[in-house]
Amino acid sequence: MPWDEECDVLVVGSGAGGMTGAYTAAREGLSVILAESTDRFGGTTAYSGGGMWFPGNAVLRRDGADADMDRARAYYHEVVGNRTPRALQEAYLDTGARLIDYLEADEGFAFITYPWPDYYGGLPTASATGRHIMPAGLPAAALGELRASLRPTLGEEREGVPLAENLQAGQALIARFLLALARTGRADLRLGTKLIELVVKEGQVEGGVLRTAAGDRRIRARRGVLIASGGFEQDAAMRAQFGLPGGAEGAMAPPGNDGAAIRAGMAAGADVDLMDQAWWSPGLMRPNGRATFTLGFNGGLFVDRQGQRFMNESLPYDRAGREIIAAMKAGTVTLPFWLVFDSRDGGAPPIQFPNQPIGDLEGYRKAGLLRSGATLAELAGAIGVPATTLEETVKRFNGFAERGEDADFDRGGEPYDRAFTEGRAPLDTVSRAPFHAIAFGLSDLGTKGGLRTDPHARVLDKDGKAIGGLYATGNAMAAVSGETYPGGGNPIGSSMVFAHLAALDMAASPGGRAGQGVPEKAGAA
Repeated sequence: MPWDEECDVLVVGSGAGGMTGAYTAAREGLSVILAESTDRFGGTTAYSGGGMWFPGNAVLRRDGADADMDRARAYYHEVVGNRTPRALQEAYLDTGARLIDYLEADEGFAFITYPWPDYYGGLPTASATGRHIMPAGLPAAALGELRASLRPTLGEEREGVPLAENLQAGQALIARFLLALARTGRADLRLGTKLIELVVKEGQVEGGVLRTAAGDRRIRARRGVLIASGGFEQDAAMRAQFGLPGGAEGAMAPPGNDGAAIRAGMAAGADVDLMDQAWWSPGLMRPNGRATFTLGFNGGLFVDRQGQRFMNESLPYDRAGREIIAAMKAGTVTLPFWLVFDSRDGGAPPIQFPNQPIGDLEGYRKAGLLRSGATLAELAGAIGVPATTLEETVKRFNGFAERGEDADFDRGGEPYDRAFTEGRAPLDTVSRAPFHAIAFGLSDLGTKGGLRTDPHARVLDKDGKAIGGLYATGNAMAAVSGETYPGGGNPIGSSMVFAHLAALDMAASPGGRAGQGVPEKAGAA
């Protein structure tokens, strides 16, 4: 069958990875078609804090922040271990700082440091201030007509919060890429365009079949296809197939993240890994049935089905999610479980960052997700745990709070634990009646299992050989960090790095036009 159209590089997905891959390819002189399956650009990145974990980068160095590359390398390798190839880990560590140099050569990009402790703070090589940067904000008006095509934040999209006049975090990152891509003059960005099949000839990926409202189109990609479509968070059947804990109701990804592009890669012979893994978090249960990513607990305690504590409630969110999963597997926790707290804040849950507005608590009460009692014994009856056990649990916890030291789970023992309480241990007594409990489930920021790749982001088959013309990054790629989450900004950072490496590899292929440099006068924002 003939091709409907051609380009040098076909990019599937429009989060940070897709945008980075498209921008790099276009800047290196290649023609690009970027296909986004939904009606907005930005993917999960548009919902996110937009952080990037890039040790030793120029932004950190300029601000006098922790830029020690040797310590960062030792930290990352110790956290990740041998779960992923060392060469893949080195590619991530070695490329992040270079990528920032590459982007900062374009005046349209600007970054700031954002101190954020590493997530395994007990290791001697961890940084208490992190190796974390963010995009600088910019006025939404700078996007012009492109503003309508930017995916809103979670609060804007799900809760009707008014659109912001100044874009921050992941919104700012995607906005800057949209503007930069427009300036290259080599990128064609398309909404409502979904990859359903890769076209393979003699083991080489030559392009893809993309579904649009006007029908299917066969697009030839002369240099290659980059799959940057996110994971399979929203596909319940695929989650069940690979035994992924939790459910789609706890996924914090856009509705288009259904794993279709990953399945297309598998059909083309790609190997996969880490398919039972995700970037986890405790999830506040909402009256609409969702469980949403939640962090910043400055009080309260989680209890299991027996009314006992089972974890450090202030752990970094992925580690907390893994503790929840372990307790579920052990049979001590069923969903939902409960955060027990008191009335010191007028009955509001002790949560600083619920990721989208909590809203009217009466809705939670009507849905059975918020329960109260004049005494702890009465609260225990309301949430179905033994009264004596809950009373003993809270008494023990209050003793730790009074001493400022958690002898059971070391809450407050690492810098991240104290990031939301101005440096003090997040231990407040649960002592002011009436007492309350709000329901929690399991949430995820995205799946992290996907197509297995080499250090150039080339997708590998089951024999470990690269499939010609096929690349992957982000949550469509088996995560370089394996079964861990070393620090804030790892998902976006690794997605950007391997997209950049993929585009450079395509630009350097025979007949390439690499080294085209920065587009004419970007214009600072």
